[in-house]
Amino acid sequence: MRPPARPRAAGTARPRPADQGAAAQDRGGPEADHRGRDLQDEARRDRSVGGRPAGDRQETGRSRPAPQERPATGATPSAGGRVGVVSDQLADRLAERTAMARYRVWRRIGWTAFAVAVAAGLGWAAFVSPLFALDAEQVRVTGEGTTVDVGEVREAVTDEAGVPLPRLDTVGLREEILAMNAVKNVRITRAWPDGLTVELTSREPVAAVPQPGDVYALMDAEGVRVGTAEEVPDGLPSIVTSLSDAGAGRRALDAALAVLGALPPKLAADITTVSAATQDDVRTTLSDGRVIRWGSGADVPLKTKVAQTLLRAEPTATTVDVSSPGLPVTH
Repeated sequence: MRPPARPRAAGTARPRPADQGAAAQDRGGPEADHRGRDLQDEARRDRSVGGRPAGDRQETGRSRPAPQERPATGATPSAGGRVGVVSDQLADRLAERTAMARYRVWRRIGWTAFAVAVAAGLGWAAFVSPLFALDAEQVRVTGEGTTVDVGEVREAVTDEAGVPLPRLDTVGLREEILAMNAVKNVRITRAWPDGLTVELTSREPVAAVPQPGDVYALMDAEGVRVGTAEEVPDGLPSIVTSLSDAGAGRRALDAALAVLGALPPKLAADITTVSAATQDDVRTTLSDGRVIRWGSGADVPLKTKVAQTLLRAEPTATTVDVSSPGLPVTH
């Protein structure tokens, strides 16, 4: 059994024994001689570089450069190669990006801490420190009228002295003042940095109603008792009715007060007495003795215009009846 043939290197001709060629010539004659020349030509071509004979290479003086092999994907280039430079640049960019992200995080933390510190400082200054504390000398009360006790109102407000204005319970303070006698409404305003303004709307009496014990109850236009007097105050008419009456008496009083509350100040000041036997029979007596019959407390503005016109047109009339303003009557 023959051993396998050994592979020959590229560019080398297969060696042939010298006697093999001669034997071939002896066996073949001219045909063998031609074959031998072909074999020599083939050997010369194998010895040439890049398919060109060695003689041609010597004549030209230069040889074809050998092709450079391209590194395979994932191969590590030699030191100083371009891939190494790209890798260094990529690492620098990643490091720079990481540093910027860290800087942004710390900057955000710093600003947040600063904002929290500022808010805490403002909160302490507004709600804890005496910087905005209420000063009793900076309390101002207005609109007390003739019936509200200003001292009582001021005392209720100054009890809150020393409390910072942002913490001051103005709602509770308003309810406390509204519970006082003769206070109809109140508006409380902070006067920075340490003051308070209290604007009152007082209940002003429009009539004095006789009471048992020779006293008079002072009533406002809404029927709220705002005070007591031993005699009828100047400028107030007295109402002939009793607060102790239930039902019809109370309705008659409400009708009389509604008429008085809707009159213009000049006409109201000229009235001396008011009588209200029922809620539909309200009468007023002027200082000169003339009587105006109003009927109920409805349509008082229209009735007032008609009554003033008739008082000027018929100064001698002793009674002006405007209970039906469309058909007024004078006597």
